[in-house]
Amino acid sequence: MQSNIKLNMSRRIRRTPFTGKVESCGVSDFTVVNHMLLPKGFKNTVEEDYWHLSKHVQIWDVSCQRQVQITGPDALKLVQLMTPRSLNNMETGKCFYIPIIDENAGMINDPVLLKLDDDMFWISIADSDILLWAKGLALGSNFDVQIKEPDVYPLAVQGPKSEELMCRVFGDEIKKTKFFNFRIFDFKGTKQIVARSGYSKENGFEIYFKGFENYFDSVELGEQLWETIWNAGEDLNISPGCPNLIDRIEGGLLSYGNDFTKENNPLECNLDKYCNTNEDHNFIGKKALRKIQSEGIIQKMRGVIFDGSPCTATGKPLPILSEKKEKIGQIASGIYSPRISKNIGLSMVLKDHWEIGKNIIVDTLDGKFRKGIITTLPFPK
Repeated sequence: MQSNIKLNMSRRIRRTPFTGKVESCGVSDFTVVNHMLLPKGFKNTVEEDYWHLSKHVQIWDVSCQRQVQITGPDALKLVQLMTPRSLNNMETGKCFYIPIIDENAGMINDPVLLKLDDDMFWISIADSDILLWAKGLALGSNFDVQIKEPDVYPLAVQGPKSEELMCRVFGDEIKKTKFFNFRIFDFKGTKQIVARSGYSKENGFEIYFKGFENYFDSVELGEQLWETIWNAGEDLNISPGCPNLIDRIEGGLLSYGNDFTKENNPLECNLDKYCNTNEDHNFIGKKALRKIQSEGIIQKMRGVIFDGSPCTATGKPLPILSEKKEKIGQIASGIYSPRISKNIGLSMVLKDHWEIGKNIIVDTLDGKFRKGIITTLPFPK
């Protein structure tokens, strides 16, 4: 039965400078992340989009990747207080993937941190309100900082042809941008940050499009940027797109609120390398994280491959069972992979069952139980 449910727009759900272009490209679905629209699909299927992304180039409106800007003499102190990852050796122009945890070592975000200067950082957040968390910590610690959400709207260019396309728009200097680094490029007299990064396993870039305080001026310049990229990529088979579920799962890219929440700690999310509690830097949740490291974790994020007819995107978590039919986890993100020719998913799996190659059973909630195995993240090529 076709649903007639609609999403009513209001000022609580914000449009982006690229929403008009997205609509003209035939967007079929939106979701809301950080109180802003995120395109979720166009007229093609998830599988068609997956193959296109793996072979060509796409342009994504990911403006919902909001920035928390922290500036001032104590900017580094505040950002370091928020994450167990040491920032001692972080240079200007670098991007760091950082877990942000609370006093219990629970994950409250897993953003990308950009260092614009010694006293200026952008935290490019997943879907949780880090702006208020940062303000609270700054006030409680009496830090000399200014915190705001700047007029920045990320636009991603993803796929194997992305570098060629970006060179056409910004020049060959783009090739010098290393992975998880950014450079500043000119666009129509404005300075724009371009990072080699993106929410896919393909090569790609993110333009941290800097708009204006006047939203309508931002829309005008944003649409010019979209059109410039689109026109430059037509012979490269450019397409509108969005984060692809198949690609994301295969790449082991986690989604906050889906694959993990604040009930999970970074060790469960395979982020051990960002959690060196022996270093001298202080951070919120350090005592709790040390305790977890000492006692060990009882579950860990793993990949799951399972048999049966192709599954559509998981609407409800799929229970994972041991061969004795004991529940040992659940797939929060799952779908059929045309490359692997199997169904795949991401799941926290209990300790006695997280060994790679372990046989498991997936309850697909249709009265069928499907055989599967535990696998690595990212998924095997």
